[in-house]
Amino acid sequence: MMFIVLLAVLTIGLLVPSLTSASPSERFYQREGHTYDDWNIFRTTGVGVNGFLALTSSGFNPIIARESLGDNVDMAWQLGEEFTRKYPDINQRAEQIFYFVRDRVVYVSDEEQFGEREFAQNADEVAETILKEGRALGDCEDSAILLAILYKAAGYRSAMVLMPGHIATLVYLPEYNKIARTMTLAGEKGWIWAEATGATNPFGWIPEGLSKEGMIAREVGMGQLSVQAKGPDLTIMEGKSPARGSGSTSTTGALSLLGTFGLLGLMASGRRGLGRSRRWR
Repeated sequence: MMFIVLLAVLTIGLLVPSLTSASPSERFYQREGHTYDDWNIFRTTGVGVNGFLALTSSGFNPIIARESLGDNVDMAWQLGEEFTRKYPDINQRAEQIFYFVRDRVVYVSDEEQFGEREFAQNADEVAETILKEGRALGDCEDSAILLAILYKAAGYRSAMVLMPGHIATLVYLPEYNKIARTMTLAGEKGWIWAEATGATNPFGWIPEGLSKEGMIAREVGMGQLSVQAKGPDLTIMEGKSPARGSGSTSTTGALSLLGTFGLLGLMASGRRGLGRSRRWR
């Protein structure tokens, strides 16, 4: 039955969907002012070893992704596998996964959706809402987490890139030649920026004005993640810029603590702060 639902989503598209969020999980519980799930991950903060991004003074680790990997694979993983069956060409598949998330996760702040300054959804929660309702509501980490898991399930390596006020996804696609700017992660060329939080963003569009000193990236996987890069180890391979996008950003409260922790230099002052979503310019 699930296969039929997934096939229908990918084959006939999602027409006139209703916009609704996933129902709160009965597995959530409150402790010391934070909401936890039954993996004991904070959903209401990315800071600390149990925060959904495990953001500490030594780096970050998007541990919420593990809730959809390994023994925990569920709807998001099955959806990624269905892309593999439908799109055998590796480049086309990567593009279609990106546009699926871009078009079906509608940007809404956590304050508007959950009444919380921060509340992260895992990939399966967002995927379930898409499959049931046609689209899901979420902010930048919700889109980035789902995108990273779909890419893993579809046979790619994926990473998440963090900067003050925003998080996005990278996919390793070294033979992709339709864009002029790619990323080098820890000396490894061929990472493509996937900025899904803008309704008109093309695959591979990189926001203008990014500072490599203001970013840190981590490859997604189980256990100790294999690649972490920041500052000079995370660079943009320059070339003629592709078509300009207009991706809106989330303003994750935890991410603004990067400067406080001394992980990274802040990006140019005034680019983004706490509050409602803004547009990349």
